[in-house]
Amino acid sequence: MSKKNNLLVAASGTGGHIFPALAVSKELEDEWNIHWLGVHQRLDANFIPKKYNLRSLNIKTPKKNIFLFYQYIEILLSTFQIIRILKEKKINLVFTTGGYISAPTIIASKLLGIPIIIHESNLIPGMVTKYFGFLCNYVFLGFKKTNSYLKNCKTIFTGTPLREQFYQFNFLPEWVPKGKGPLLIVMGGSQGAKAINQIIYESLEFLMKKQFRIVHIIGESNQQPFHVKNSKNYIQKKFTNEMAALIQNCDLVISRSGAGTINELIEAEKPSILIPYPYSKNNHQEKNAMILAESGGSVLINQNKISKEFFEETLERIFKIKSKKGKNHYEILNLMKKNMENNNKIKSKNEIKKFINYFLKEF
Repeated sequence: MSKKNNLLVAASGTGGHIFPALAVSKELEDEWNIHWLGVHQRLDANFIPKKYNLRSLNIKTPKKNIFLFYQYIEILLSTFQIIRILKEKKINLVFTTGGYISAPTIIASKLLGIPIIIHESNLIPGMVTKYFGFLCNYVFLGFKKTNSYLKNCKTIFTGTPLREQFYQFNFLPEWVPKGKGPLLIVMGGSQGAKAINQIIYESLEFLMKKQFRIVHIIGESNQQPFHVKNSKNYIQKKFTNEMAALIQNCDLVISRSGAGTINELIEAEKPSILIPYPYSKNNHQEKNAMILAESGGSVLINQNKISKEFFEETLERIFKIKSKKGKNHYEILNLMKKNMENNNKIKSKNEIKKFINYFLKEF
């Protein structure tokens, strides 16, 4: 048996960075020894299996204030710590998914002559990919159009790998509200979204009156649960690992528009209302959402324009019942579903296999 090479995965912070890296790691763990580089006090410890040898750096998330420049310097200084880790673990290849941990990892790898690959899942490349991508051996792309923003990089379109559960059918969990009303899945990403939570809370009376069934994922951040008295049609959770089952079996998803979510919706062919996070760098969430909105599979609502009235009117339009040949149906919702089915043209085929082949062939 040949000796395994050592792979360092640098991915931290949010599900958008962690989940694609996990999908890749799972497919590579038989051929590689996986070592994971994360950051203290982020979501890493909740998601990364012990077998991937998580090593966490004590660096802080940059925040916009007068000390922002010094925060970036602190992150770059962690390059020296990463160099020690790369040498200690005898790393042969580095894979990263962006975020502020990626910059010092790319620099450290380049200084040691270790091949490095970065995956960019957003349509508009993030700051690290934009400014450090040229130092990487390859930039893997979640969307083909991203190539136009990265002229000096060696890019390959691979799509964004999803958690394994999204590539197989899953039955609806038993705890989901039962009934005939439309099932809505509301989520704000791995950290939750206060604006989305708030609009749901404000519209609960309307939603219950219209007999919607709702699974509301409020996120892990410090948000107070909201209790609805005497309603079996509303379930609230901070987190669930059954997202594929929920998305595959619901009627409509209401969500932020991180790249991971966009790809999950495409894979499940599920219509949605997308409310992009307005403060994402380069407004990349809105650009992601436009991919589905332009195809007619999603309704895009800007957070600063949303209101209780507008949100409720939007749902009423989507779920307005029309009669055709004596049968009732949701005309707009069915059209959105059909448009999502046509989005297969932007879904990559055998995407995880592509990752494996590129890793093994090149290194």
